[in-house]
Amino acid sequence: MIYFKDSDIKIYTEIDKGRQWLEKYSGCLPIFTCTLGFTNTALLEGISTAGKTPESRRYTALADAEFLVNGVNSNAVFPLPPLAVGVSPTFISRAVIERFNLPVYVFNSGLLQQPSVSVIDLGGKPADCVSTGKALPLSTVKHLHQQGLHWGELLAQKARSKSERSNYVILSECVVGGTTTALALLTALGKQADGKVNSSHPICNHQQKWEIVQQGLANANLSIESDALEIISAIGDPMQIVVASMAISASKQTGVMLAGGTQMLAVFALIQALNQQYDYKANLDNIIIGTTRWVAEDTTGDTIGLSKIIGNIPLCATDLNFSLSRYPSLQVFEQGFVKEGVGAGGSAMASHLLGITKEELLSMIEAIISRFYSVTNSEQLIF
Repeated sequence: MIYFKDSDIKIYTEIDKGRQWLEKYSGCLPIFTCTLGFTNTALLEGISTAGKTPESRRYTALADAEFLVNGVNSNAVFPLPPLAVGVSPTFISRAVIERFNLPVYVFNSGLLQQPSVSVIDLGGKPADCVSTGKALPLSTVKHLHQQGLHWGELLAQKARSKSERSNYVILSECVVGGTTTALALLTALGKQADGKVNSSHPICNHQQKWEIVQQGLANANLSIESDALEIISAIGDPMQIVVASMAISASKQTGVMLAGGTQMLAVFALIQALNQQYDYKANLDNIIIGTTRWVAEDTTGDTIGLSKIIGNIPLCATDLNFSLSRYPSLQVFEQGFVKEGVGAGGSAMASHLLGITKEELLSMIEAIISRFYSVTNSEQLIF
């Protein structure tokens, strides 16, 4: 692991390639995207802490998207759901979006209901639980694949048109239960990922995830001839195919940051498979992973090891630290709660590339939390 220049960005794998990417896009304003999706895997008891109860997890993506776009609002249609501990990572992304007035595109790849903010509806649907082995109709997966390829090209064109220098695209996600579908996808693609993915729990619930994945693979009608689209249909979620497809087409024109942890490592493995099977000629050197050090250095998973298994992808992270925050709900990130989501790590890295230190970013985040608390009088920030 090395630090990139004198910034607050760490590079853990494929260091030379990661350094070249970061140097190329230093000082550039990215386009920020978030792809929302849902899997019934999120409704399993104890699978995630992104919402205290299975019922509240139905609305997590809706609430995160609304806050991402609108910021603090006393009349939220979908208020941020209370967490058992901590606050949504969308506070981090929102702080960066506000500071730099980043263009934001929110995509609905498959939700239980429509978000309250303007989104681009891709015509997908929520996935059934991984355990069924029949997560999504293959026709839906193929449709989302084409939508992703289309929008990736458009986003890259927009990034390149922003200035004389080519900007880049941040592809983030919000899928509760997504690290379980990530484990399923990686396993189906032949990657030894058991015990290596992360979760929103302080100690990852590996056994629960693995049992669900094994059940799903047993129920799936997969064979060694099954292609990547069939694998997603069996055990994936709608976000995975959309973001992978966006990255494939965008990478041909500009830089792509997959903003997330092991979910985005799974997406990159999917990119590799699709690129090989369909000869898309994606420029894989234009793609990096941008996450938080809470994910990259999570001792209850093995993000770095997983990155090396997948190969050819720089794993980078913000060195953002909440240990000195005046809010206990942020301090608990240092204890392994929450860790990542809604592009938190990627947006933080983007701010560092634009000259914002981790101390300055903490102040920006706390300013939004202060406004949020004063407007909502939320008990979510006290525990």
